[in-house]
Amino acid sequence: MFFSRAEIPTEQANRYLGQLCAHFAHKPELAVLRPEENNGVIHFPSGLCSVTATDGSLHLEIGGRDQFSLERLQEVIDKHLQRFAFREPPKIEWRPL
Repeated sequence: MFFSRAEIPTEQANRYLGQLCAHFAHKPELAVLRPEENNGVIHFPSGLCSVTATDGSLHLEIGGRDQFSLERLQEVIDKHLQRFAFREPPKIEWRPL
């Protein structure tokens, strides 16, 4: 698998975590786990995204089965976060792990 990580400074981390998990939980082909209030895991057919909210930032880790899948998942998460956080558009910089 291929992995990347992003840390997004925001005071709305819990809110965006909840929106991401709730949005993807409505997709029948996806599994969303939210074992605690401040973290969640979204299982896509081609990989997964782990989301953690802390005071002042949202942490994302993505694993894709290949480089193409990883890049595609990054685009999907980017697109949704930009839509949810339109009042404070986040700067998302993915770093390989």
